[in-house]
Amino acid sequence: MMETDIRELEKVQNAVLKAKNIVKRFGHVQALGGVDFELKRGEVVALVGDNGAGKSTLIKCFSGVYQADEGEIEIDGVPVKINSPMESRYYGVETVFQDLSLAPDVSVAANVFLGREIERHGILGKIGFLDYPEMQKRADKFIREVGVNLPSVEIPAESLSGGQRQAVAIARARAWASKVLLLDEPTASLGVRQTEIVLDIIKASKDRGMGIVVISHDLPSVLKIADRVVVLRLGKVAGNFQAESVTYADVVSAMLGKEFKA
Repeated sequence: MMETDIRELEKVQNAVLKAKNIVKRFGHVQALGGVDFELKRGEVVALVGDNGAGKSTLIKCFSGVYQADEGEIEIDGVPVKINSPMESRYYGVETVFQDLSLAPDVSVAANVFLGREIERHGILGKIGFLDYPEMQKRADKFIREVGVNLPSVEIPAESLSGGQRQAVAIARARAWASKVLLLDEPTASLGVRQTEIVLDIIKASKDRGMGIVVISHDLPSVLKIADRVVVLRLGKVAGNFQAESVTYADVVSAMLGKEFKA
């Protein structure tokens, strides 16, 4: 194997996101009690656990919504401090929360570029005018890339179905993420067809070399696209399984902290 090939292989195998001993407290309640976590490029990790296990708290530490009280986070092997969502985006990490964070009364294109608006060239841009045609053109490209059919990117987000809104939120995150995509319950409340569209988007993002964390209670669905399953229980890692060999009983046993019998 050539030296350049070895370097490329090492790049793929190294963790794009790594967490060591993450602790998060809310007053006297400890939500995370020393979590170690690793995500490689081109890997999908399903993060599962019962309600209150610490799943959303962990990805909020990665996304800058919360700051860990103890522990260390690395991006591409470099220790970082993520103090805000803006900082997480700077490091190439994008998050789709369960509430989607879409502005319902503005267009799909405006939602895709929310906080990243393109200004007009010249003096018009300097006084605050935006380049709406360019944003619409790029947003349409992003939406088509994820395989979602919309009548137009100029329609308001509130006119979309639940599945379409989820697709727009993921398309936005995928468009801006360079390294890591964090998805909190991306298939919640979706029908079978809409769920398949979201899973296809996740698989396509994985094929682009992105590291993806998926929080979900829909274990059968996430096992279709996951490489590993990490189980949290009471704020700690209770299981770390290869998806191809794990069973439903294995996951539930880890979640419950005892043997599960179907």
